[in-house]
Amino acid sequence: MLDSVSGLLSQELAIDLGTSNTLYCLPGRGDICREPTVVAFREDDRGARVTLAVGTEARAMLGRAPSAVRVVRPLRDGVIADFQATEELLRYLLLRALGRKPLVGPRAVICIPFGTTEVEKRAVRECAESAGVRTVQLMEQPLAAALGAGLPLAAPTGNMVVDVGGGTTEVAVISLGGIVHSKTIPAGGDHMDAAIMRWVEAEHGLLIGPCTAEEVKQRVGGASAGARQASIAVAGRDVERGFPRRVTLRSAEVVQALAPIVDEIVAAIVATLERTPPELASDIVDTGILLTGGGALLSGLDETIGERTQLPVVLAEDPFSTVVQGAAIALGRSEELGGLFID
Repeated sequence: MLDSVSGLLSQELAIDLGTSNTLYCLPGRGDICREPTVVAFREDDRGARVTLAVGTEARAMLGRAPSAVRVVRPLRDGVIADFQATEELLRYLLLRALGRKPLVGPRAVICIPFGTTEVEKRAVRECAESAGVRTVQLMEQPLAAALGAGLPLAAPTGNMVVDVGGGTTEVAVISLGGIVHSKTIPAGGDHMDAAIMRWVEAEHGLLIGPCTAEEVKQRVGGASAGARQASIAVAGRDVERGFPRRVTLRSAEVVQALAPIVDEIVAAIVATLERTPPELASDIVDTGILLTGGGALLSGLDETIGERTQLPVVLAEDPFSTVVQGAAIALGRSEELGGLFID
């Protein structure tokens, strides 16, 4: 009786818990929402945290907050680094998604990187339960991405998925509804931003923040010399004098700054292909590589990977939301696809 009442009162939620952004949606609703994975707080007189902002509002405080306010990114390279901040983030997302606090907590599928340890999985479950989730099920991101992109997961055919996230890039070969081989490297959108920051400091003697670096990446960045021909003016603090100063960055130098990260991603793909069984490797020659994740939107990245691997590369229709779409599909068809969940 209690279970039937819970089913009527609670809802279901798909969550892609990312290092840079967290996406969520209610299966069947169609709307996918995204919030930066950022939390701002201060400590009261007793040392307890008081949350000031979460998501977009908190991200606007990065690099601008007074000393009394801490702005944290609770996930590092896809793994929870700040339990309390992650709990606050999830609690905020539940309220945003459901509109109010439900009488019974929702059932949620949360996507995690392949190879996440048991300790890290337990941390995700405990965070979600503390935030108000009734039932927590986990799903590996490469499988969710493949499902969200419409790949035939159950078929005895090899498919390669490359998910370029904020903190990591996951390369996985999938067949018969499972991951045959996978490689995860700490190279993603955040590392691209950091590379731009280091380049501007070394070449122009100017310190810029991560938000500025991200804007540079999006507007003039690229994976190859021919990807873009543009420039952007950025302001920061002069390293020697300490005064504000402005410089103009060209696409060519941003491409050069990003080259080591792009090389790492390509190297991970090549290493995974070298360890892929021959029969599946022959399939990938035909099926190609599915490129997804927010970092996949770097101009020319798909073409660069295609040129260096000599394989067809397909950019997902909506790289940002492919993973959460797959989680929502699995949640809505749990009787059929429940085997994709991690117990």
